[in-house]
Amino acid sequence: MAKSSYEQRGSVLEVENLSLSYDGKTIIKDISFTVLDTVKVGSTQGQTVAFVGRSGRGKSTLFRALSGLEQPSTGTVKICDMGKFNGDNAHIPLKPVHEGDVGFVDQKYTLFRHKTVTQALHFAMRKSNLSEQEKTDKINVHLEAWGLKNVRNQYPNELSGGQRQRTAILEQLLSSGNFIILDEPFSGLDVGNIESVKKAFNLINGSHELNTVLFSTHDIELAIELADSIYVVGHPRLSSGELAAHGTILKHFDLKEMGLAWSTEFNGEHQALAKEIKTAMLAS
Repeated sequence: MAKSSYEQRGSVLEVENLSLSYDGKTIIKDISFTVLDTVKVGSTQGQTVAFVGRSGRGKSTLFRALSGLEQPSTGTVKICDMGKFNGDNAHIPLKPVHEGDVGFVDQKYTLFRHKTVTQALHFAMRKSNLSEQEKTDKINVHLEAWGLKNVRNQYPNELSGGQRQRTAILEQLLSSGNFIILDEPFSGLDVGNIESVKKAFNLINGSHELNTVLFSTHDIELAIELADSIYVVGHPRLSSGELAAHGTILKHFDLKEMGLAWSTEFNGEHQALAKEIKTAMLAS
């Protein structure tokens, strides 16, 4: 299979020796990985990174640490500092992550009950340095692109499931900038709403090449379809043969390097990868 033409430049996310414990119990340990800015010839291409693994292996805890909602026991999480970014993608400045730097969307797609879609998006941009008119213009552009223009003055209870999802994702993206984390965004959704979330991923990726989506899922085929990089999180096997009690990254699959990223068809190579990922998950 021919590889798509792309190149990788500076780091947009660096995680080094990350561990997190609660009340003396280690939940995740020794997690290190780097996400690079991917530049695809002929199009704007952000990064999409999937984390897969069995339940209780620490994916949600990892996400809370990556978003700054939890302070790690050891290690560091650094993301690109857009305030100091001068357009040089080979040397992107990094900063330690803090709460609010990364948008975090949970499975419930929680929205303000008493705010319309437009009001919620304006509130999301409250810390922005843009003028009120610039905020309004930016929100209008996103409402149009995300198919929410006709419901801009409606409240959450008046929205369809797909509209709620897109509003929640867009709200977090506008508040945080270039990073968004989605914890099990496809859990319990019907076919139509799954397509709605997939469209949201494409909108995020296509609007800025530094935009980075990190998501977890139990659906291996969805991970392969949407991500350009996949990490398997699980309990490592000890020398005794038993599984450790903490989660860590067991395997990394770079779909770009494998020539499987951004494919419009799910072929035999994708199916073989799905089997390999499933085997790694079951063993952990």
